[in-house]
Amino acid sequence: MRKKPDLPQGTLDLLILRVVSPGPLHGYAIAQRLQQVSSGVVQAPQGSLYPALHRLENRGLLAADWKRTDSGREAKFYRLTRKGKARLAAERVSWARLVEAVGLILAMGEGGAE
Repeated sequence: MRKKPDLPQGTLDLLILRVVSPGPLHGYAIAQRLQQVSSGVVQAPQGSLYPALHRLENRGLLAADWKRTDSGREAKFYRLTRKGKARLAAERVSWARLVEAVGLILAMGEGGAE
């Protein structure tokens, strides 16, 4: 059994913003979507997910409304704000640069640069 990787600091916030970007979702649906899209690698337990959602809401990156779920219970549905969309766009560029740089480092030969 492989250990699930720990997410680097701040990564969960970015992933939440991305998952919510197509439209409003409640917390449980956000956790399910993260797990589904990542083929089970990214899991967001309640103890991490809900503090992150509140943090993003307090920073004005997410807004929330209480609505009924398909099962009929009330839940808080989160959606991106304009500020959240701008942050997501900036973070995606930053992550793409970081991924490229890490890829170059991992691909280098044993003697140093290739």
